[in-house]
Amino acid sequence: MARVLIVGAGLTGSLCAALLRKETPRPVHLTVWEEAGDSGGRMATARSPCNPQSTVDLGAQYITRTPHYAKKHQSFYDELLAHGILKPLTSPIEGMVMKEGDCNFVAPQGLSSIVKHYLKESGAEVSFRHRVTQINLRNDKWEVSEERGSPERFDIVVLTMPVPQILQLRGDIANLISECQRQQLESVRYSSRYALGLFYEAGTKIDVPWAGQYITSNPCTRFISIDNKKRNIESSEVGPSLVVHTTVPFAVTYLEHSTEDVQELIYQQLESILPGLPQPVVTKCQKWRYSQVISAPANSRGQLTLHREPFLVCGGDGFTQSSFDGCVSSALCVLEALKNQI
Repeated sequence: MARVLIVGAGLTGSLCAALLRKETPRPVHLTVWEEAGDSGGRMATARSPCNPQSTVDLGAQYITRTPHYAKKHQSFYDELLAHGILKPLTSPIEGMVMKEGDCNFVAPQGLSSIVKHYLKESGAEVSFRHRVTQINLRNDKWEVSEERGSPERFDIVVLTMPVPQILQLRGDIANLISECQRQQLESVRYSSRYALGLFYEAGTKIDVPWAGQYITSNPCTRFISIDNKKRNIESSEVGPSLVVHTTVPFAVTYLEHSTEDVQELIYQQLESILPGLPQPVVTKCQKWRYSQVISAPANSRGQLTLHREPFLVCGGDGFTQSSFDGCVSSALCVLEALKNQI
């Protein structure tokens, strides 16, 4: 049985695992390593330590399905809608740009529930707090090292973390990447953002007429969402939650500052936009160093195969675009590349 390691428990990694379980002709042993403490990647959903039912999406806020992908990826949308993981976005989002035929969806349990659904379907062995540091070639297998444990050997490795993290890996992989491949990887560019999640006591009222709002005139704040309102969830037992996403220039300016200082700056700007906002009981500040892909490699076709025997392939939105459909496209391309290897 081939041992397959998928690095990264975001949307691409989790869907790769689910597709491999479903589509490959022979049984495989699937392992997923994630450096964070939970799955989701940039579809991360944070929970209030005071009440786990109170959640906030710190990354992606909603999913936009275009007419093109409505046909191309219909089965994926149908499955998530049938399971109640997605539902149409009906709450008002001020400043949202809608194109003809587009349809927006939210996740009642937070967008990380999509990732968790695919990981469950995959039956993969998932390990968190596993940050890969080295990949070496040993007797036609990949010996993969992570910060805390002993190295393990795999027949196939799939890398779905942000591309700059692939370029930071040590070991034989650094010498096995060709100059052409390195140029392709180095051509990937990301924007950066901060997100600040705020959790409130049950019964708190945030009196605004919208569930989300795009801000165009503030140097710090780009988007605000009343997260439970966005999902049409009202509860007398669970307090509301709010998330603020910063502008890219703000994040670039403060990227290396302490999270505590940045959080204070974001909150000051939020108070100027929403004066009289109640005091939160808990806050969660998230730095997205690699937020959205600005440019992907030309002709990458959703994946980049770095080595064939043994097989090592890269996937993720870095090879397509930062969207649900970009990640699905990449996962399908990775699957196609792997089918002949298993």
